[in-house]
Amino acid sequence: MEEELEGGGVDLNSMAATYIKIRDKRNDLRRAYEADDVVLANDMQVLESEMLAVCKQSNAESIRTSAGTIIRSIKSRYTTSDWDSMYRFIQEHDAYGLLEKRLHQTHMKQFLEENPELLPMGLNVDREYTVVVRRPTEGK
Repeated sequence: MEEELEGGGVDLNSMAATYIKIRDKRNDLRRAYEADDVVLANDMQVLESEMLAVCKQSNAESIRTSAGTIIRSIKSRYTTSDWDSMYRFIQEHDAYGLLEKRLHQTHMKQFLEENPELLPMGLNVDREYTVVVRRPTEGK
């Protein structure tokens, strides 16, 4: 049986209900924003394609207009399909700067749970309490 708690004049029932309403409103706003943003991003993509075509056709790296300068540039993104070879390459050439320095949070948590006796040097753990508010279940 759930207890109705009031702490020092604070109505926790009202706070939980308000929290859920605010969370729902934020989710509604986020969904509306994302839907609008998809349309705008698609519109921008169409314009970018057209501007790139004009730059290519005129062999121009930039075109100045009264509304702004259109600049054509090359964007590179690097990936690998063979991580074993990439790790060996990085090790052979002492090129560890090619990797990002971050830990996979879920895997680190799982590793520590499975190996509580192993603690890497320099590992920092920040923990904080959080609050989760669940909706009441239907029919209860």
